[in-house]
Amino acid sequence: MEALQVIWYILIGVLLLGYSILDGFDLGIGTLFPFLAKDETEKRVLLNSIGPFWDGNEVWILTGGGALFAAFPKTYATVFSGFYLALMLVLFALIFRAVSFEFRAHSESGKSFWEWSFIIGSFLPALLYGVALGNVVYGVPMKEIAGNIEYAGNFFTLLRPYPLLMGLFGLVMFLLQGATYAALKSEGALYERARKTVLSLWWAFLVLGLLTFVVTALLIPGSLSRPLAWIAAIVAWVGWYLVRSYTVKEKDSAAFYASSLSIVGLWGIVGAIHFPNLVRAINNPALSLTIYNSSSSKLTLTVMLIIALVGMPIVILYTAYIYKWFKGKVKLEEGGY
Repeated sequence: MEALQVIWYILIGVLLLGYSILDGFDLGIGTLFPFLAKDETEKRVLLNSIGPFWDGNEVWILTGGGALFAAFPKTYATVFSGFYLALMLVLFALIFRAVSFEFRAHSESGKSFWEWSFIIGSFLPALLYGVALGNVVYGVPMKEIAGNIEYAGNFFTLLRPYPLLMGLFGLVMFLLQGATYAALKSEGALYERARKTVLSLWWAFLVLGLLTFVVTALLIPGSLSRPLAWIAAIVAWVGWYLVRSYTVKEKDSAAFYASSLSIVGLWGIVGAIHFPNLVRAINNPALSLTIYNSSSSKLTLTVMLIIALVGMPIVILYTAYIYKWFKGKVKLEEGGY
C-alpha cells in the first residue's frame, strides 16, 4: 500500500511536470505576446507556433487533476473547495484564452479584445499556478469538521507573501520557457527580439530563484536536509546556466531543452521537500493531508496504476509524434490563426 501511495505521488508529479514544460511555453508566449510581436505577421507567427499544440498540452493538467481525484480524493476535495475562487479565475482565463484563437482569426472588429483575452488568459494561469503551489508547499490553515479536514481560510489567505513570491517565480519560469520556444519557431526581427527576451529573463530567473531558495530555507523546516532536493537544485541550475550559453550560440532547440531541464529540477525540489505531504497545515501539522492519510484504497490505486501504465505511453507517443510533425520554423500560409 505504501509503495502504491509513493508511486502515485510521483506519477502526479510527472503529469504536473509535463504540463509545466508543454503548456508552459504557450502560456509564456501568450503573456509575452504584446512585447514580442510588433505587427500582424509576427502575431500570426506566434499564434501559429502554438496553434497545433496548446489544446493537447492542457491534457496533462486535466489528467493530473483526474489522477489526484482518483488517488487522493480527500486532497482533491479540500484543494478544489478551499481554492474555489482562484481555480474559477484560472478556469475562466483558460476558456477565454481558448476561444480567443478562433475569434481573433475571424472577427476583425473585435480583434483587439480577443488579443487581450489571449494575453490575460495566459498571464493569470501562469501566475496563479505558482501561487497555488506556494500555498500547498508553505501551508494553509486547516480545520477538522465531522472527521473531515477542510481549508479554514478565505481567498485573501492565499495571497500571502511566500505564495506570491512562488507565483512570480513560476511566472518567470513560464516566460523563459515561452521565450526560448519563440526563438526556436521564429525568424528575422521576431527571432532577435525573442533571443534578447531570453537573456533578460535569464537574469530575472536567477534573482527570483535565489530569493525563493533563501525564503524557502527560512520558512520550511528541514527543506535543506533533503539530499534529493539538492540533486534537483543542481539539475535546475545546470539547465538555467545552459539556457544562456545555448542562446548566445544561437542553438535554439538546445536552449529550449535546457529551459525544460530547469523545470524538471524545480519540480524535483518541490517534490523532495514536500514529501510525503500533499497539503501542509500551517496551524497544526497533525491536520496536514499526506499520501498516507488521504489516499484511495489499495484496489483503486492498483487499478488506476494499470490504467496509467497503459494510457501514459500512448499520450507520450502521441505528443512526440505531433511535435515531430510540426517541427521547424513557422511558415505562414493561407488559413491558420
